[in-house]
Amino acid sequence: MQKAAVKIRDQIKEHAAGMLEIDDPTSLILRDGKALAPDRRALTLAEVALNSLHQQNQHQIIASASHMSYKSPPPTAAQFAELSLDTQTGQIKVERLLMVVDCGRVINPLTAAGQVEGGMAQALGFTLTEDMMFDEDGNITNASLDKYHVFKSNELPNMDVIFVQTDEPGGPFGAKSVSEISIDGVAPAVVSAVHDAVGIWLRELPLYPDRVRQALADRKTLDKLN
Repeated sequence: MQKAAVKIRDQIKEHAAGMLEIDDPTSLILRDGKALAPDRRALTLAEVALNSLHQQNQHQIIASASHMSYKSPPPTAAQFAELSLDTQTGQIKVERLLMVVDCGRVINPLTAAGQVEGGMAQALGFTLTEDMMFDEDGNITNASLDKYHVFKSNELPNMDVIFVQTDEPGGPFGAKSVSEISIDGVAPAVVSAVHDAVGIWLRELPLYPDRVRQALADRKTLDKLN
């Protein structure tokens, strides 16, 4: 975006300089929707665009650019989960998810937070409910959303995101990626919270209630043997 904007800026200055008969386009300043000359003459950006496209040269002011970093410093994060667990039924209910994220300089906090919240929501389904079921012939038996449970918005827990602002020299404006980091921490955080609550480690996902009940029963059996 920055590189494309610079190209657009230079095109505007060049065309405005021609309109104002100024030899040095770099002497123009773009501010408040105008191209300002050193002698205080000014053109609006609308006037420059109209003249460029329809009145002189028929040139549309347009540009594209791309950016590739040869460094790919990873984002980092810490994930927290608060939950309740019914030891009779094995049902887990996640009450709150919090992720603290270092993704460099956060350029757009609203969309970045949405990315993290969406990742946590997807990961919660992976952790608790989402699994492909197959019959003995290899056919999927839950290939519809009435059998394959994806969390709906009204089923999600409270989710909070905290950004730890750092500056990444190799990224645009100091930013790093904020992509898959948001999906990585939910499962281990929930598993750790279950262990903290009832002292069992669950090592197979999703955390279905019957798996939780079985793990609780196995622990009771082991306690009796000891």
